[in-house]
Amino acid sequence: MDFEKDNTFFTGRLKSITYAFKGAVKLIATEHSVMVQFSLGILVTIAGFYFNINTTEWLFQTLAIGLVMSIEGLNTAVEKVADFIHPNYHEKIGFIKDIAAGAVFFASISAIAIGIIIYLPKIL
Repeated sequence: MDFEKDNTFFTGRLKSITYAFKGAVKLIATEHSVMVQFSLGILVTIAGFYFNINTTEWLFQTLAIGLVMSIEGLNTAVEKVADFIHPNYHEKIGFIKDIAAGAVFFASISAIAIGIIIYLPKIL
C-alpha cells in the first residue's frame, strides 16, 4: 500500500483529522488504561456539572483530562513501538517503557491534585 500525501489544504487537514479520530477511537477501544482514564474523565465532567464548577475550574479540569489522555496515548505508542522493535524482554526496552509510564504517573498526579483543589472544598 503506497502512501500518497494530500497537499491540498482542506482535504489534507480533513484526512489528518480523520486519522486522528480513528486513532483516538482505537486507543479508547483497545487499551485498558485509556478506558479507565477516559471513564474517569467522564465522571469528573459529570461532577463538574453537578457541583457547578466555574469557568476557571472547567479550564483546569479540561486541561488535566486532556493532559492525562494525551500522555497515556503517547505511552501506549512508545510501548507498541518498543514491542514491535524488540518483542522479547530487554532491559533497555523495559527502561524506556518505564520512563513512558512515569510520564503518565506525573500527569495523573497533577490531575489528581487539580481534582482535589476543585472538589474537596465543594464536598466539605
